[in-house]
Amino acid sequence: MASPAAAAPEIREEPSMLSARVLVPFLLVSLIWGSTWLVIKDQISSVPPTWSVSYRFGVAAIGMFALAWWRGAPLKLDRQGQLIALALGLFQFSANFNFVYRSEMYITSGLLAVLFAMLMVPNAILSRVFLGQRIAGGFVLGTGVALAGIALLFVQEYRAMPADLGDVMKGLGLALCAILSASIANVMQSAERVRRMPILSLLAWAMLWGALGNAVLGWALYGPPVIETRTAYLGGIVYLGLLGSVVTFPMYFALIRDIGPARAAYSSVLVPVVAMILSTLFEGYVWSALAAGGAVLGMIGLVIAMRARSPRTPRLTG
Repeated sequence: MASPAAAAPEIREEPSMLSARVLVPFLLVSLIWGSTWLVIKDQISSVPPTWSVSYRFGVAAIGMFALAWWRGAPLKLDRQGQLIALALGLFQFSANFNFVYRSEMYITSGLLAVLFAMLMVPNAILSRVFLGQRIAGGFVLGTGVALAGIALLFVQEYRAMPADLGDVMKGLGLALCAILSASIANVMQSAERVRRMPILSLLAWAMLWGALGNAVLGWALYGPPVIETRTAYLGGIVYLGLLGSVVTFPMYFALIRDIGPARAAYSSVLVPVVAMILSTLFEGYVWSALAAGGAVLGMIGLVIAMRARSPRTPRLTG
């Protein structure tokens, strides 16, 4: 008979959202991803979007394997690990970004960034349904405030968009598919089997599988590879592949493992505000009362959610 001590569940304490271990990568990820929307906008060009995504994660896979080797992470995965990497690559680095790039063909990057701020909602729901992770009351309150801010930002971006309603609906549908794909990949990171895998090794293979999947899809849809030789386009591929992927995804997936998918996805609330600030500096964006109010509410919701204590989640051992 098992002893009472052996049968007792292990209580895993999550670090505070305001600790340096969480806050520093949280802010870095938000700042970098806030800048990538402007770069992605330039990638929407004569190159089919699937090929642009393939180039991005081809560069990212090379960078991630190099980082894994430098950090001494194993470069091989077992069969089950490869299947997990394949699923992660197809959801996160293929489906998600294909939907994102195609969505930007119909709606503005600002509106798409605002829509992605809702990522915390499906992350919280899927984590509760499939992983049994509890949702703190403070997180619910903060999310409600943040969603009110997101709604104001949405109205602002929609009013400023010249596209007709049909294009808007196409863009929204593609954006929601991207959000769902990203959410599935996010929640996968919290599964116990995946949590035990080294992040750099998993990401390197996932990015490689994603790049290969994009290449196969690109060839099937558009024929042989197409590329632009513009300095801005090539520089954008390198920026998105290295800074926007190799630097950020290890930090973001580490956050998911530390604080859960729902709270980690709160970086997406900060991202559109960063994007709007950068647009102000480089594109002459003029803030309206709606935009300012939405940004303020989003930040208030973010602070409430970050200060909320996460419910303890028991995990059975042995």
